[in-house]
Amino acid sequence: MLHKEIPFLRIGLPLFCGIITGLYYKPDTSFLIMSGILICVLFSASLLFNKYQRNLIFGFTMTISLFISGLVLYTNEKSSLTKLKPEPSLFSCTLTDYPAEKENSYLLTVKLNRKISDNYTELVNGSMLLYNKKDSSVTSMLPGDLLIIKCTPLEIINRGNPCEFDYKFYMENNGIKYYAFTGKPNIIKHTVPNHRKLTYKALILREKIISIYKENGITDEKLALVAAMTLGQRNMLDPEQKQNFIRAGVMHIMAVSGLHSVILSMFVFSLLFFMKRRLNVLKIIITILILWAFAFVTGLTPSVLRATLMFSFFQVGSMMKRQVNGVNSVLASAFVLSLIRPSVIFDAGFLLSYLAVIYIICFYQDFYLKLHFKNWLSDKIWQSAVVTIIAQLGTLPLTIMLFNRFPTYFILTNIIIVPLSSLLIIVGCIVPLLSPIHFLSHFFALILTNLTGLTEQLTAKASSLPLSNLENIGMTTVECLLLTGTIFLFTLLVLKKKTFSIIYPTVMLMLFTAACTVSNITSRTTNEIIVYNGYGSSSTGIKTGKILNLYSDTIVPPAEVLRHCATLGLKLKVNILTKNISIIRAGHKTIMLSNTLSDKTLNIFNPDIVILTGSHPEIGTSISLTQFKKQMIITSKASSGFHLPRQEGFSSLDTIHLVRKSGAFIERFK
Repeated sequence: MLHKEIPFLRIGLPLFCGIITGLYYKPDTSFLIMSGILICVLFSASLLFNKYQRNLIFGFTMTISLFISGLVLYTNEKSSLTKLKPEPSLFSCTLTDYPAEKENSYLLTVKLNRKISDNYTELVNGSMLLYNKKDSSVTSMLPGDLLIIKCTPLEIINRGNPCEFDYKFYMENNGIKYYAFTGKPNIIKHTVPNHRKLTYKALILREKIISIYKENGITDEKLALVAAMTLGQRNMLDPEQKQNFIRAGVMHIMAVSGLHSVILSMFVFSLLFFMKRRLNVLKIIITILILWAFAFVTGLTPSVLRATLMFSFFQVGSMMKRQVNGVNSVLASAFVLSLIRPSVIFDAGFLLSYLAVIYIICFYQDFYLKLHFKNWLSDKIWQSAVVTIIAQLGTLPLTIMLFNRFPTYFILTNIIIVPLSSLLIIVGCIVPLLSPIHFLSHFFALILTNLTGLTEQLTAKASSLPLSNLENIGMTTVECLLLTGTIFLFTLLVLKKKTFSIIYPTVMLMLFTAACTVSNITSRTTNEIIVYNGYGSSSTGIKTGKILNLYSDTIVPPAEVLRHCATLGLKLKVNILTKNISIIRAGHKTIMLSNTLSDKTLNIFNPDIVILTGSHPEIGTSISLTQFKKQMIITSKASSGFHLPRQEGFSSLDTIHLVRKSGAFIERFK
């Protein structure tokens, strides 16, 4: 019956599978032609079975069509990004956001329009990150401004560390494949357009609302928090603020999401309480329009789009007096977003948002009815606890995989802070609306300041509690998928015993256990030498089974090392490098870690692998790199200005590995 109750499950699943397949297979022209012919033949054949109650051929053909559509849509999206050469070039582009201030530069995100040459212009597609030297002239730029820049595009690459976050994949899914370093001379022309796109106008409006907050006395950390919670502007947040909310398990309230849309829609519905009967349609239309306006102002994030689309589908269904299935509305919004931008299904915010909502729709009512409270306050607390538990249950595997931590007090913090944040969001919307009436705007701004301060204090207190987080835990992608399925099926079994068999969750649990076992055995039987690609430190790991011996110049293990250990469940042993030369035995290999290299040390220790540490490693002039047969690794701590001695032919040697340029060095040994 699921295909009747939830039709978008049937049509959405093959589309999503096709998009995922696009990660591993790129269809060529012959494949598309053959597929098109096959689909046409099958659709024609299905016409012969229309008189029957079930037309299996039509259903099969539709599934294949949706699968191939997903594959083609994702492939076209990826291939649409223009490939650029790493050479000085002139580009016409559009600024897509406000310049973001960094420590030593301003980050400009631009959409490339054309590549300008002497005799012609070439259309280009995609966006680029520009790290522009600190210059006050860029601070006056607005989203939608037109620029002509001269720069050398550099392809975004990963650092190559084991189990690291795939930053390149993430950026490509957002249409950004390149970055460049620029300064004032590189910005050849800056033009203010006569007309801006609606999305750029929305960003400018968002900045004006932030200015209204400032005018009403909301500043510094409180302004950063209000801007993040009400407008989705998180660039102003202090790193410590983010960490407090992450550790307290309430980071979701700082990312404008479905929670904000629900709060806003309930608030608007309450304000329009007098619109009943015939005016009920008008009330729904006004609420939908306000929600879409809110979605535009907050930057059209996938989570807000999901909530707005779902609410729109739900309310349109109610206006048509048709019963609307919640899961179907959620999947319908996912289907629409995937058609617009297929890569959205790989976005972490998209996945977390949809998982939480689907779990709440499927299990909230059954879980809530397990306990009954006559007291109004107790019942409200129980409702909040149920929503929190169910949402956390749905997102647990993905949270662990992405963030390598789990907040232990999430129920307590969400029960207290989420209602408080609801008030903060509502008051945060009232302040700019009442800005023409100064005394009212100032009054609500004062309330907003106090609410923000209280939210910060409670969050900081919760994050500082003992054992507030289980840290350095993790899992692989396969384990995450299987655990998600296991939790879902066991929750179905517990809450819907009469209609569900124990066989399905048991099989899924066995698959999850098998995956963990295979991963554990593989890890135990694998020995590796790893030179991590980090920032500001030299870290070399010798992994023997489930133990990682780290040789580093810092006491605190770098983040990339902790993520590696958390994902594979490795036991970390840190060894501080205090000597100029350290010798390590790894199986049959001898490894020398040193900040200098000379003929004398090579003759004494005769290492198989040389790892040069420090920001300016020294290489003796008497060493012939063209005759260098050993492996040489230059750690990422080497400064960006470091160069190997200029000896003919050394650049072609595959025995020399610059970690900063080529990524982390990983080699297995016995």
